[in-house]
Amino acid sequence: MSSSDLGRALCIITGASRGFGRAVAVQLSRLVKPGSVLVLAARSGDDLRALQVELAGSEAGRAGVRTVCVETDLGQKEGPESVIKAAAEASPEALEHIILINNAASLGDVSRFTKDFTNMADVDSYLSFNFSSCICLTAGILQKFPQRPGLKRTMVNVSSLCALQPFSSWVLYCSGKAARHMMFKVLAQEEPDLRVLNYSPGPLDTAMQEVARSSTGDSGLRKAFSDMFSEGKLLTCEESCAKMMKLLLEDKYTSGDQIDVYDV
Repeated sequence: MSSSDLGRALCIITGASRGFGRAVAVQLSRLVKPGSVLVLAARSGDDLRALQVELAGSEAGRAGVRTVCVETDLGQKEGPESVIKAAAEASPEALEHIILINNAASLGDVSRFTKDFTNMADVDSYLSFNFSSCICLTAGILQKFPQRPGLKRTMVNVSSLCALQPFSSWVLYCSGKAARHMMFKVLAQEEPDLRVLNYSPGPLDTAMQEVARSSTGDSGLRKAFSDMFSEGKLLTCEESCAKMMKLLLEDKYTSGDQIDVYDV
């Protein structure tokens, strides 16, 4: 491994079928050595397979970077288990670096306020997908790939400003992101050999942003999102992802820290 590549790696990316996760898969494929494997997990099998075909035909694919697709719902018990199993089976020979990108997330119902969430099942379902799956997948990968000489292990949480700052009518999203943020900070303290990054990609031009503009219950916040869009202040997934790749390559961040795209 050098500052120009991430070594012969096993990269596991959740929410890889579109948006930021897709950009991560494409850019990571260019930064790992031939023989590396990308395990792409998402609910949309068709989108995953389209990405797999694209990567197979790319320069990286032709050089020997393989992809494995896992069509699964991470909110169900079998979700994280199926990703862990696929990762263990796909692991390349002479593995130098394991990289887990916890990207999968949903916005939740942003049309309602905290006082409207009286149904525990709604909250449980949201947290299963956005928090429980994340901790269980991360734990499972760490167990499957324990610390050993010559193996670098990097755990990335795709975070948000919402992990640190309250947004009215976004109680589920903010709470889920805050829980994930703290989980990874605790992990960094528990496992000093790990490289743990909370990366906040900024306001991205994605389908999630469209929902935010149309459905946010707080009118002031809804207007702020609409203004950001109309003023061209949203970032592309590719430009934000490039900043994250820079952080991973340089590898100088303090493990457990949250780093915002605007600080790179």
